[in-house]
Amino acid sequence: MMETLIEYITRPWDILGWGALWLILMAFLVALPCGQVGSFLILRRMALTGDAISHSVFPGVVIAFMFTGDLGSPWLIVGAGLAGLASTVIIELIHKWTRVKQDAATGISFTALFALGVVLMEVMLGQNVDLDLECVLHGRLGLLLEADTMDLLGLLVPSPVVVMAGVSACTLLLVTVFYRVLMLSSFDAGLAASYGYKPALIHYGLMFTVSFIVVAAFQAVGAILVIALLILPGASAYLCTHRLKIMLVLAAVHALLSAIGGMYLHVWFDSNMSASVVVSGGVLFVLAWLLGPVDGVLWRWMKDDLVEDPN
Repeated sequence: MMETLIEYITRPWDILGWGALWLILMAFLVALPCGQVGSFLILRRMALTGDAISHSVFPGVVIAFMFTGDLGSPWLIVGAGLAGLASTVIIELIHKWTRVKQDAATGISFTALFALGVVLMEVMLGQNVDLDLECVLHGRLGLLLEADTMDLLGLLVPSPVVVMAGVSACTLLLVTVFYRVLMLSSFDAGLAASYGYKPALIHYGLMFTVSFIVVAAFQAVGAILVIALLILPGASAYLCTHRLKIMLVLAAVHALLSAIGGMYLHVWFDSNMSASVVVSGGVLFVLAWLLGPVDGVLWRWMKDDLVEDPN
């Protein structure tokens, strides 16, 4: 039995070699920035808004591609950011100027914009374009090992890994620099305003950052699965602590463990790598739900038993 267990543990490394490490690193670099900004979305009770943005950036990407014709153009990120902001503005306008509630306004915004992106891609761009709808929906994380490589200090590194490393570094820098502002506005927008901050400006800045991260993660995990990566790490960490700094650290740990678990599921079951990472993250969320030291079900039962029977 021990030999069988060791075989299962070593199988991915026997099959993929160093490729297993690149898959883990890429999945982690995608989940890390998603988990960091997603933590603030959860605190602001805006998880569904993250869902809306992840779909709404699609027409921005398509329109930017129509003008540039280059999937590697930085204008795609600009287009995605503007589309994400447009989605946020549409949600606010529908919510404030009609009787429609915010959850319904969010559903209207992201479904309409995502459908617009699909129509634009299929009608205006035609079939002779290297913009794969399947890639946008489900991602190509499992095809990372077939990507072009870059020579960094004598080490051949897949280009997508370099790109996501830059995105992760930028996200961590922004979270560090604007930590106090984000913390105050997430817990009490009125208090943040009393300190001279602009809650509305902070809100739209966060939405643009989410859009930037989503479009960077498109080819890795797709528009659908990136929703889970925006929510699962932060939600799992939220069940384990009341302190924001620890929550951000735990979200990063969740991202790493999801990447490792996803790689094993991908190899063991020959499944989609992106989906495997999300399934692994879902398992970790269930563990946090059951065993989390703050809101874990088992911990609450133990506390209740101690209260009822102090002896």
